[in-house]
Order: sequence, then structure tokens, then C-alpha cells
Amino acid sequence: MSENNLEMPKFPEPYWRDSVTLPSFQSLKEDLTTDVAIVGGGITGITSAYLLAKEGIKVALIDAGNILNGTTGHTTAKVTAQHGVIYDELIQHFGTEKAKHYYEAANEAVEFVRSLVKELDIHCDFSDEDAYIYTNDTKYIRQLQTEMKAYETLGIESEYVTELPFDLPIKAAICMKNQAQFHPLKYLHKLVSELIKLGGEIYEQTTAVDVDQDGDHLKVVTLEGPAIHCKQVLACSHYPFYDGQGLYFTRMYAERSYIIAVKAEKEFPGGMYISAEQPTRSLRYTMMDGEKLLLIGGENHKTGQGIPTILHYEALEAYAREQFGIKEYLYRWSAQDLTTLDKVPYIGRITNHHPNVFVATGFRKWGMTNGTTAALLLRDLLLGKENPYEELYTPTRFKADPSIKNLIQTNVDVAKHLVEGKLEYPLRQVEDLAHDEGAVVQFHGKRAGAYKDDQGVVHIVDTTCSHLGCEVEWNSGDRSWDCPCHGSRFSITGEVIEGPAETPLEKLE
Repeated sequence: MSENNLEMPKFPEPYWRDSVTLPSFQSLKEDLTTDVAIVGGGITGITSAYLLAKEGIKVALIDAGNILNGTTGHTTAKVTAQHGVIYDELIQHFGTEKAKHYYEAANEAVEFVRSLVKELDIHCDFSDEDAYIYTNDTKYIRQLQTEMKAYETLGIESEYVTELPFDLPIKAAICMKNQAQFHPLKYLHKLVSELIKLGGEIYEQTTAVDVDQDGDHLKVVTLEGPAIHCKQVLACSHYPFYDGQGLYFTRMYAERSYIIAVKAEKEFPGGMYISAEQPTRSLRYTMMDGEKLLLIGGENHKTGQGIPTILHYEALEAYAREQFGIKEYLYRWSAQDLTTLDKVPYIGRITNHHPNVFVATGFRKWGMTNGTTAALLLRDLLLGKENPYEELYTPTRFKADPSIKNLIQTNVDVAKHLVEGKLEYPLRQVEDLAHDEGAVVQFHGKRAGAYKDDQGVVHIVDTTCSHLGCEVEWNSGDRSWDCPCHGSRFSITGEVIEGPAETPLEKLE
């Protein structure tokens, strides 16, 4: 939390993690045999483990760091089927039936969370809220009108309005009724407790790096040495830790977005809001010490690309001051999200050649519902049950439109950054850096990344990404090295924060 409550907090920290004490688990010390190995301790992995354990299946969940410290711990935590302006696009690309399946799957995820909160008596600040997508730009009115027709075609309970329940200037909005919000870590903390009661096992600081297959027997190989022997594997690690030659890094792109949490001078009435136009503005509240804490998000961009990232936080702060006034500026944080070529997540068998290895990824910023949808679908696939949404989400799908066009554009973008990074000649030197500053510098005649900490200690890394050799860029807002090609992220000392990279950046001296 910020010490000076009027200025931007110096370090990013999500409110969710600062407001709950999570259990800790030891790392895997020796080989383990189980029915299902689950890699990734976010909403998908934990919900999947809980659902399978309820069915009497023996599960072991591992996480490379600590559970709930990835994208799930950095979310806005909207539990909604309103995933931006998406339904008309889904109808155009997939047809009405599959677009309806997408809505039904998301709506079932909302209802699953709502009913589980009641069933388990989870105290997670859950509240029913209407969700709005709005515009204050006349150029987007037609788009919202078209989206509203899609809602009507799909039977989505909604309303087209021209004003919001509070003083925010808009031209038009679509309200999706009966959605929800919650504190994601309080919710998942309870599921972790239930999982342990059911006999599930959790291991932290255990990094999965590969899957070996010998007939029906699978072995999850870890960086630390001990292996997990199992029948089935779920890759719920955000970016799949195992690709299975599915070339997932060519079929998704990574984006970052930003959130600030403030106590506002103006009263916020409730509800969840997101703009149709860019730069995105997302609004919701949560309760903190009996007062409303306003969460303002947006400013998404491809990872490693664009303006210095600290400017995105500053833009959200300026917006908050203009629209609501700031009494206290308490938290700021960011998240990384993956988007598939057709905007529909990949959930199912990782490839046709690996029928017992499953993946869930590409949630496009809507992980609370898409992650829950994934857990429900994965449970059914592992149990051999029919699920009406299997075909929609299957990772082996490949539609000519829009996938081929987006595949080409995504990988042309990658090639451009690969070449530009190699040609860039840095002008700055290590000695130019101020305290708490990072930059690409010239070091021994070559491109390098340097960060000088508050004590004046300089950390220097090779800027060549360990994934496929693109050149990483400095992320000033979060103090990390980010790859513009496939979204890998590294700490100031080169350790992997986000995949697909598996090995650290080389340290230089």
C-alpha cells in the first residue's frame, strides 16, 4: 500500500494479495504418483483440482512460484459474461449456435461461482452487479447498436441505455443484467482449503518444464528434479508450460493492462463498467475497511511494445482525478493476458497426438469466467462426460477467418520486432542511470539491459530473450524486462516472470 496516500505508490502491488493471508506450501521434494497432475495455481488450476477431487480423483497441483500470484492475483475480478464487444463478432465468425454456446458457457460460470459462494459460505465480498459496456464517442454508437442486436439474437438479458447510474458522460451503453464481482483470492482461498480436506496436494516453488509419455503413463518433469507420475496432465499455467508441438506461441499474443485503486471523492454507486473505445477504461469497486475502493483499469497494449509503461499508470491516475477526484491513492498493479487468434480460449486436449494432456489458455482478460468455464469443461473431459462447449473451445480448431489473417499478422509483427531489436544501437551507458532506473544500454560494445536499484547496485542482463531470441525492452512501470515478440517477462536479475520463456536471461558482469 502507498505510504503517501496522495501520490502514486512506488511499487506495484495488487490490493487482492495485500488484503488476504494465503497458506504456503512446500516444494516437491521427491517423485510423486497421482491420478492427475495440474500445473498452475490460478483460478483454472485450483477450481479444476477442487472439482476433480470432489469426484474422488487423486490430484496434485504445482506452481512455479506461489499460488495465486499470477494473473488471477492481478485481475479486476469481474464475474461476467460481458467480455467487451464480442458477441456480434462471434456470430459473424462462428455462427449463432456457437456464439450462443460462448454466452451460455460464460453465464454458467457466473452461476457456478454464485452458487458455490452460497454452498460453501465463502466470505469473498461477492455482490450481484449489472455490467455495462459504454461509449462516449459517436463513432462507436453503431457498433453498440449492432452488439445489442446480437444480444437480442442470443437471448441475453440486457438493456440499451443512454445514461449510467452516475455522472459519467456517455453517448450509449449496453447493460447486461445480473452479473457479479468478488474478491478472487478470498474465494480461491476457500477452494484451496476444501481441496486439502478432499485429499488434494499442492506444491509451490516447483517448476514444470516438460511432459514425458510412455504409453498411458505420463511424467511431469520439473526444473528442480522430482517428477510427478500420472495418468493425465492439465496445463493451467497461463502460458502453457508444455507445447506438445502445438506451436501455441504462434497462435496467441500477450497484452498488458493496468489498474489503480483509489478512494474517490465522488460517490460510486456500484455496477461494473468498461468502455468500447480505446484506451480502455474499466470501473468497479470493492470494499476496504468499510469504504468503497474504486478500481480503474485499462491502457492495454502488446507486451514489450509502445510507450514507457509508467505513462499508462499516469494516464489512469489523470482520468481518476478528472472524473472522480482522489482522496487516497492506495494501490497500483498490472496484469498480463493472452489472446487467441479468434478471441476464443483454447480449452481441451493440447494436440490430437496427446489425448491425456490438456490445456486452458487465452482468456483475453476475462479469466474469472473463462477460467471457471475451463475448469468445468476440463472436469467433464477427464471424466469422459459430454460437454456442449467442447467443440467451440477445442485447441485444435483452425478457422480460415479470422485465424489465418491474424496468424499472419501476429507473426509478421513478431518478425518486425525481432529484426528491429537486433538493429537497435543503444546510446546510454550504465553510468548514466539514476537510482531506481532501468534502460537498454551499451555494455562492452553490445546491447544489454541495466537496472540500478535504490542502493546503487547495478543489475545487468543480456537482452536477448531466452525463448526465440527477440530483444527484450525495459518496463518502467513494473520494473521488468518484457519481450515484444511472444510476451515473456523477466525480473531485474533476469529470472522468468512470464512464459513462454523457460530459462532466465544471461547475467552480465
